[in-house]
Amino acid sequence: MREYITSDDICNQISMERTVFKGTFLVVEGVTDERLFEKFIDKDQVKIIEAHSKDNVRNSVKDMASVRKDGRVIGIVDPDLDRLRGRKVKPPLFFTDCRDMEMMVIRSNALQDVLDEYSDREQMEKFTETVGPVREALISASYPLGLLMYVSQSEGLNLSFKDLDFERFINPRTLSLNAGSMVDTVIFNSKNCRMGRKALLARLDREAQDLEDPWDAARGHDTVDILLIAFKKNFGSFNSRGLNEGELGGALRLAFSDQCFVETDLYRSTSEWAAENGVTLWDIVSRRRTPLP
Repeated sequence: MREYITSDDICNQISMERTVFKGTFLVVEGVTDERLFEKFIDKDQVKIIEAHSKDNVRNSVKDMASVRKDGRVIGIVDPDLDRLRGRKVKPPLFFTDCRDMEMMVIRSNALQDVLDEYSDREQMEKFTETVGPVREALISASYPLGLLMYVSQSEGLNLSFKDLDFERFINPRTLSLNAGSMVDTVIFNSKNCRMGRKALLARLDREAQDLEDPWDAARGHDTVDILLIAFKKNFGSFNSRGLNEGELGGALRLAFSDQCFVETDLYRSTSEWAAENGVTLWDIVSRRRTPLP
């Protein structure tokens, strides 16, 4: 049923709830976004609306502001590949940092908290001594796949990235990515790829040379899968053995604290907009002042 929900449905829901709620509506794409931002909102003054798609967030926020004249509706969406295409958004619609919400979390100190929880300290030290920081290894391994998605969409190749076996092209000892094996895996996973392997690798190399920020290309889902390989095949402790991708993503979101959030561009830009428009949004400062029991 969710696929049949439209932006008009979201606008009607907000307008109906507006009769009894005078605060701010925060419109987000999905349930994981709702779970993350619910930790930071002023729960008395803000309600989160799950719009079930990026387009629904974009269109409902636009219509609420321009058509229904409601200035207390704000939306947050993942840029996905929009930044690579040079696309921007204007308030009250805002992009998350990086390519998506998961990458914003991985870029923060939440990653270190999860590493502390699930890694074997000795094995982790060996990895960082020989390879370098885990965060840098993760982004280096994940952004080429995200860039390949960009090439696929730009050229209309319709490549399939669903259910990829990452261990076919990720070295679990170093987390390095083999670009040739990655392209082979994606082509094998797809139907009727209209660009040959050699041409696809050359195009990918050109895009990588022009890429200003790998964090705009790397996708959170892929990066979490690569981190899961590292835990299971390299430096994970005993309590990481039963982890799956969903649980690891949840652990990262749980570790994303107030301090992590206030250091993001998203927090700064939304807070500035809220202050300028007399809108209540986040409740972080007041919670810091709450005395411990």
